[in-house]
Amino acid sequence: MTSSQAIFHFALILRSAERASRRMKARLLPLALRDAAEPVIGPRYARTRWRLLRVRVRQQHWLPQAIQFVRQARLCAIAAVALAIGLAGCNEKRDPGFQGWVEADMIFVSPDEAGRVTKLSVREGDEVKVGDPLYSVDDDLQLADLNQNKATLANAQQTYDRAASLSKTGSGTQANLDSAVSALRVAEARVATSQTRLARRKGFAPVAGTIQQIYFREGEMVAAQRPVLSIMPPGNMKLRFFVPESELPKLAIGDTVRVACDNCAADLTAKIYFIATTAEYTPPVIYSLDERNKLVYLIQARPSRPDALRVGQPINVYLNPKTPVADKR
Repeated sequence: MTSSQAIFHFALILRSAERASRRMKARLLPLALRDAAEPVIGPRYARTRWRLLRVRVRQQHWLPQAIQFVRQARLCAIAAVALAIGLAGCNEKRDPGFQGWVEADMIFVSPDEAGRVTKLSVREGDEVKVGDPLYSVDDDLQLADLNQNKATLANAQQTYDRAASLSKTGSGTQANLDSAVSALRVAEARVATSQTRLARRKGFAPVAGTIQQIYFREGEMVAAQRPVLSIMPPGNMKLRFFVPESELPKLAIGDTVRVACDNCAADLTAKIYFIATTAEYTPPVIYSLDERNKLVYLIQARPSRPDALRVGQPINVYLNPKTPVADKR
């Protein structure tokens, strides 16, 4: 039922109520006239009072019923109009858009070697910049290894100095000098490696963003290359949604789409940067209200305001009116 049909039915209901009101008035007036025209018997004063009394009784008997009938007719008309408007709103065709969700490419920060977390410098939800300290892992083994390599370097340095001195006086051979030089270089490289291993026991923010989740707390053992925490850069947030094959010609990389979600701002947009080349029969996560056996294609877009969305949040994506490429050709 459209809005024009609802207005037409409302007019018919009001007209019926007006007709019923006129019929009720036409029924009351003859009764009152008949009572007034009855033959007069008895004294004039008594007859007049009796006639007026009967007219009032008639009016008091029928008038409340008439008023109640008109009120009921009006209430029925209002209810019918409300029902018609509701049906009209339900039957109106609305663009449901394409259902999707928000994802993000996280940056996972992990130590190179296993160890126990000794300090956490951030919490979930904190904003960090490049180079900010994040966590520390125990460095006892790395420090011992560094000291050992430094001692080896000192011995290699002494051996080199002795071989160089003997080579200058002619007492030593060139082979001994070359061997001392090689040992010295190896010892220096091992010291540099130990220093790097020791420095990496502390984690620093590689990118700017928000601490999304912390996986290991202070006192917990973390394995090698297991992330201690994850960082979500604002530019890594993306929208994933699926479109049917019939709507695919309307989309192109670089197009802007409108994004809507529950209690979100009305001016959210996103730019498409990826369109799948292969079709899927069922999205991996279903937020769609349509049938699941439709042939769909994955679309990914970057939101213009990533701070207004949250990871995992369901969204609706609406396409801007655009002429398909096939129609242009």
